Amino acid sequence: MNIPENLRFTKDHEWVRVEGTRAIVGITDFAQSELGDVVFVELPVIGKILSAHENLAVIESVKAVSDIFAPVAGTVIKANEALSDAPETINQDPYDKGWIAEIEMTDPAAAGSLLSASEYKAMIKEGD
Repeated sequence: MNIPENLRFTKDHEWVRVEGTRAIVGITDFAQSELGDVVFVELPVIGKILSAHENLAVIESVKAVSDIFAPVAGTVIKANEALSDAPETINQDPYDKGWIAEIEMTDPAAAGSLLSASEYKAMIKEGD
């Protein structure tokens, strides 16, 4: 299971890469493997203001439809439009090309309260 050390994670299996005041968000390798083949991604609207834990996007796979939650509060400034034509990118490269959105964080320090890679690994091992 690929769990990069430089990212932060949520209990809902989203990852966050912090770049200054921005958070790039996607779903974890564990989440994409549990979902199975991703066939559709409903991307967030640019300019949407979100609270932490608010619905950010929706991913549809051959197994399920899953809500993706904003790990931090802020404004959506980018969405990965490439996923509209190639949603399977989330399965193939969840931590790089399979990112979902970029959020300008209201409080960048809040990302520090998310799970570290080791905490996320321990959570998965416990079975959520």
